[in-house]
Amino acid sequence: MVSMKEIAKKCNVSVATVSKALNGYSDIGEETRNYILKTASEMGYLPNSSARALKTKRTFNLGVLFVDEARSGLTHDYFNHVLESFKSTAEAKGYDITFTSGNVSGRRMTYLEHCRYRSVDGVVMACVDFTADEVQELLLSDIPAVTIDHICDGRISVVSNNIQGMEDLVTYIYKKGHRKIAYIHGDDTSVTKNRLGSFYRTLQRLGIEEPDEYVKPSFYRDADLAGERTGELLDLKDPPTCILYPDDYAALGGINEIRERGLRIPEDISVAGYDGINIAQVLEPRLTTLCQDTAAIGRIAAERLIELIEHPKTTVIEKYTVDGTLFKGASVKTVYPPRGFK
Repeated sequence: MVSMKEIAKKCNVSVATVSKALNGYSDIGEETRNYILKTASEMGYLPNSSARALKTKRTFNLGVLFVDEARSGLTHDYFNHVLESFKSTAEAKGYDITFTSGNVSGRRMTYLEHCRYRSVDGVVMACVDFTADEVQELLLSDIPAVTIDHICDGRISVVSNNIQGMEDLVTYIYKKGHRKIAYIHGDDTSVTKNRLGSFYRTLQRLGIEEPDEYVKPSFYRDADLAGERTGELLDLKDPPTCILYPDDYAALGGINEIRERGLRIPEDISVAGYDGINIAQVLEPRLTTLCQDTAAIGRIAAERLIELIEHPKTTVIEKYTVDGTLFKGASVKTVYPPRGFK
């Protein structure tokens, strides 16, 4: 095993300088640090985790609290990509990740107890019920934390710009000539509230009065219920010309219901999703959707959490908003030439 002494000899510096470079201390030059890190990597140096923990008072282990009520686990397309980006960024900075479940060898622990048991330096929280007592206990603890898609007082948050994303999506559909736009929305979360509020506000700005029966409650990633709600919309005396779904996966349920009725997309009715998962771009026709920047969300969450761990006194607690991108696809038809809107 390569030692710091060997690296110091190779770089012609002291062992203390090598130690500072490998442990992230700021009192050496950036050029020297990069040279030492590059040399250590080329020599195959691997630090002893126990020794490093003793020196730095850190375990270089980040907790991930991810509780998907739909039980889709890491097959949850959106959060899977967010967490993959978080993981790769953390690993590049020398950190490992541990999933916090509250269960260890059959023994039930609270999330906070599990984080302390695993001695995590910090935790990222995504896709959880932020009102749950266990989650609140963790949020109120002294463990550094970053939340994803939820804003908490006193905590760094990284959120997708759902307000702007919904506005972009609705405006695009309006430009395609649609005036009867329905929305099947997700369950009661801050994400849903922002999207729903932006949906109504955008329609109001465009001069469209939305019938109550055009807005239907559902759940995220529930294709069956989305299909049911689609049927209810299609059975209306005056059905919509375009239906928006809470996410691309749920949109599949709506698409199946539409096709089972012998209708064509977009010739007979238009549809649009949200998230921008891979399947949206291989459907026929390709699904119009709002692509969230999962790579940026995961990267920023990891960077800010590590910054908070390593520089707690100078890290600013704030909200980071990440914009998405409209994918026009081919599932929204131009129904007639739009008038009075450029």
